[in-house]
Amino acid sequence: MQLPSKQHQKWQKIIKGEVRHDIKFLPAKLLLGNLLPFVKKYYSEIDINFAVGRLYSLYANNLNIPSVQHDLGIIFKDEAMNNSLLPISKVSQMIEAGKTLILAGDDAVLSRLPKGNWIAGTTSFFMTKDHGGIEDTDMIFVTDISDVASSFKICRYDAGRLSHIYDVTPKPGFTFLIIPMFGDAHLSFSVNAPNYINFASHPLVGWISGVNVKDIGRKKPKVFDGTTAESFEHDAIALHVDLNEGKIAQINIINLFEPGEGDTIMFDSDGVTPENTIVDGNIYNFYDYIIANSIDTKLPLVADYYGAKINVSFNSIDHDNKKVTLGTPVLCGVRYRHAKHISDYIKEFQRVLSLDTSVSSNNMAFSCNCFLNYMYSKLEGKKTEPFYGPVTFGEIAYQLLNQTLVYLELLDV
Repeated sequence: MQLPSKQHQKWQKIIKGEVRHDIKFLPAKLLLGNLLPFVKKYYSEIDINFAVGRLYSLYANNLNIPSVQHDLGIIFKDEAMNNSLLPISKVSQMIEAGKTLILAGDDAVLSRLPKGNWIAGTTSFFMTKDHGGIEDTDMIFVTDISDVASSFKICRYDAGRLSHIYDVTPKPGFTFLIIPMFGDAHLSFSVNAPNYINFASHPLVGWISGVNVKDIGRKKPKVFDGTTAESFEHDAIALHVDLNEGKIAQINIINLFEPGEGDTIMFDSDGVTPENTIVDGNIYNFYDYIIANSIDTKLPLVADYYGAKINVSFNSIDHDNKKVTLGTPVLCGVRYRHAKHISDYIKEFQRVLSLDTSVSSNNMAFSCNCFLNYMYSKLEGKKTEPFYGPVTFGEIAYQLLNQTLVYLELLDV
């Protein structure tokens, strides 16, 4: 097991004496025997951080010793199982033990799971702790919310009923939604979500399931209702979660893209296949405008929603029919600009992350990153700590997003 960061809350809990584990590594026993009375006597933030640093360094310098691996395994047991890529045998054991799970994986492995308290969507790409970006069709990515959910409800929504997603209102809590790409629910949600009754009345997070590019036309994106082990190609599946007392859910996005210095682009109608665009008061065919201006369709259009940068990615260009299909709808009246180029995704990711010092691995419950980011930025083998999760085909943070990282934090009230 890898060593969690020095900032992980469990180091402080050990130093403060709030938890006690069956430690096997003798030097750690001796060190803790000396540190605990010291911390209890002084108990200042400086002294606690000093003590944490000594314990952390002791384990960091002896990682290959079996007793050290034993200690890390029991201290960080939850982290070893949560937000991790696991074999189907382990996931099945967790389901049979009654765990409440959010899963991601290939259709072939998800369809072999037993019935239980879980929902899932299809993808074969993941951002992992150990390997960074990885493609895997045999393992399942697991997000275990058993310890934070006081109760839950799994609901299936077709395109018509999806507008009622906010009718089930966990307080405090959140709703986790997975929608299969290209299905009826996907189209309905992409266009209509901001107009749903009670929009954003409680946290709504999730993602769009998909398939590998090589499997398009051969396999269908799916979602799964674990209570019946059924899969669906057009309907969405939701997990409505009531959180334990003292916890609240918070959703945020990380968008590396900024509006460029080019034209301000507007549209005369909503939709994912706009025919015309309005630039400086002049109307152009959208396809012709893209070709004439050599627009790099790897980069999205970016709109400023009161400070939140929202992307609209390019899905496909049909040159024969001069048709442009977007990943999410453009909206009439919203001002867009083509995004600035990013030369190094990981460096930019780390730079943007450093600007938000509130992001903590201790509070991270779930995250997902867009497949377009994975593909265009060549994220295979690259790590995006502390964000681990499925690579998705659209991200949900109240509404549908593209080329964005979405994350869910569970915070103490």
